[in-house]
Amino acid sequence: MKKLILACLSMFLITAANAQNGYQVGDLASDFNLKNVDGKNVSLANYKNAKGYIVVFTCNTCPVSKAYEARVEALSKMYAAKGYPVVAINTNDPVTSPGDTYAKMQERAKEKGFSFAYLEDPDHVFTKKYGAQRTPHVFVLQKTAKGNEVAYIGAIDNDQQEANPQRDNYVQNAVNQLLKGEKPSVASTKAIGCTIKWKKEASR
Repeated sequence: MKKLILACLSMFLITAANAQNGYQVGDLASDFNLKNVDGKNVSLANYKNAKGYIVVFTCNTCPVSKAYEARVEALSKMYAAKGYPVVAINTNDPVTSPGDTYAKMQERAKEKGFSFAYLEDPDHVFTKKYGAQRTPHVFVLQKTAKGNEVAYIGAIDNDQQEANPQRDNYVQNAVNQLLKGEKPSVASTKAIGCTIKWKKEASR
């Protein structure tokens, strides 16, 4: 029982530590250089004509992430040509979560026909830097003269089960407003999904 309590406390402290840091709306986000499922490395700088980016921290195994895959693909098809490409990043440690290995990512991307980059972050470097806490967790970035400014953080929408025709499409609304030259009226929401599967030996 004592071991169980200590294990739970350890996991709580890891989650809390990872939640303390990360970007806030208005911050400038770092670029990354991570391996895509096609074997090539991808960075935000590769998208020369981008006006911004829809960065989705996700994974193969979370039921919530799976439920949103079609909607992430829809965002890619809707906004890539308008200057806001989707870039997905797998947050999970492939040892802790064997369903999130690079090979499994490749299988998933092929099976689902992802039109967007799906990158691995096995050491959580950018997962922690951005402050992602759940899968999926979205960061909409706007390209500015200063750098890639965080314009929205949070959930894709408020309708995980796709049962509410009046749902709030947070990411879609945020990008539409940015394309009009406006700031998102809703710039932050709570990401709902699975907890990230961190490396067991260290939280940071």
